[in-house]
Amino acid sequence: MYATKPQGKALSLGYLMIGLAGTALADTERVQLLHPAVAGVVLFSRNFESPEQLRVLTESIHALRHPRLLVAVDHEGGRVQRFKTQGFTKLPAMSAVGALFDEHPHQALTLAQDVGWLLASELLACGVDFSFAPVLDLDYGNSSVIGDRALHHNPHVVGELAEHLVKGMTLAGMASVGKHFPGHGHVVPDTHIAIAVDDRPLAALIGADMQPFKTLIQHHLAAIMAAHVIYPQVDDQPAGLSRVWLQQLLRERCGFAGAIISDDLGMAAVSQLSDGAILSERFRQAGCDLVLLCNNRAQIEQALSGLKHYDADPVQESRLIRLHGKPKQHYSGLSALHTTPNWLNTMKRLAKVGWVHFEKFHD
Repeated sequence: MYATKPQGKALSLGYLMIGLAGTALADTERVQLLHPAVAGVVLFSRNFESPEQLRVLTESIHALRHPRLLVAVDHEGGRVQRFKTQGFTKLPAMSAVGALFDEHPHQALTLAQDVGWLLASELLACGVDFSFAPVLDLDYGNSSVIGDRALHHNPHVVGELAEHLVKGMTLAGMASVGKHFPGHGHVVPDTHIAIAVDDRPLAALIGADMQPFKTLIQHHLAAIMAAHVIYPQVDDQPAGLSRVWLQQLLRERCGFAGAIISDDLGMAAVSQLSDGAILSERFRQAGCDLVLLCNNRAQIEQALSGLKHYDADPVQESRLIRLHGKPKQHYSGLSALHTTPNWLNTMKRLAKVGWVHFEKFHD
């Protein structure tokens, strides 16, 4: 058994973000979350039963340690949204935002900010600190996993729309995470189930796929998630395992000072490279401030058991602390948020373009 500290005690944030099995913390998971190398929890649909249950779960996670552990979720809209029943608004796929931009750019920018605020406000009302959003990948029309998750094919449009999404999230009190650096949209394979290789030269990536990331970095993007894609003309390692990509290009060339987050280590593109302990340390050494172990229980146990001692990095921890949710308004839950003028007016605007279903809305 690995060393832990008692619940509620001061304990620096580590660098591992792990998944949970169910809708409440098991005793074994409480022990895992007190491991000094742990920084937080990533939630999935399996962890959601109702907004009330979700709020109890997040409060129990936050109460374990100080600084409190981070609670995150993939909540982009469209087909990647973990909570979309029991009061959570079903958000549109981001391609809908880009399609509106082609016809009515000003309206699309305004409504993109509304989507960002709505996404963030509903999660924050249930105690979730942040979502892995927005997607900054370009739509090349051939990716099996990105597809309608992308805002647009034009990098400048993606940057402009994402800037407004982030502004809305910020207004609600949520940090944003741009993904998947340096760009996942050009490759066909899904890194969840296969190795993906992008053979384009660095100049092509800089000129197109990296542009939205550079735009958002200029607007104080809090975090960036690195792709598991291999770009062999730059490095033979997946981007999240590459010091070339993370240190030389993202930190030094792009000037990014926020948190760097890995994609899930349980994905097929990287999971067979090493066991959980070695692989998570490799991602950390490459430059990831937060390493995700989402679904593979054996991988999680390997990573935690392999770290008998962990010394926190103050710089890395300071980047992660900025990801804590800071709601501009505190609500007793999702139902309380849904009675506010901000939520009602936002829903009316989004319902007018058909992006959300709002039973209370009448034209």
